[in-house]
Amino acid sequence: MSTTEQEQLKKKYYNEAIRYMDNAKESLKKAGKSNDFYADDKYVKVACGTAYSGVLKALDGYLYLKGVEKRKGRKSIDFYYENLGKLDKSLLKYFHSVYETLHLSGYYDGLCDAKVIQSGFLRAYEIINKIKPATA
Repeated sequence: MSTTEQEQLKKKYYNEAIRYMDNAKESLKKAGKSNDFYADDKYVKVACGTAYSGVLKALDGYLYLKGVEKRKGRKSIDFYYENLGKLDKSLLKYFHSVYETLHLSGYYDGLCDAKVIQSGFLRAYEIINKIKPATA
């Protein structure tokens, strides 16, 4: 794959992941905030689920660029853990943090602690920026 093709793929996956993150931020605004907690767990769940999906988009692009075969259908969490473990242990740690914070605590459990959710969003952006194209 040429450098130009790689940059085009990065741009495609990056832009899609950022679109998800923008939507997630909009949902968090709707949640409202009182002191250090979001007021409405419904919007927190939506925001966390959307942000986590954006991270998966970015990781799909990252793994594809690293030569990991695309799979049809749903990928399990083990797919990401296994492949990131082989390619980038640091990125795996970020992903684990995002999985625990945004997917499990935010999306499933409805955790409304703003500091925890924001830390998940920061980690999400760090993962997404791994595929940031040179001209983004």
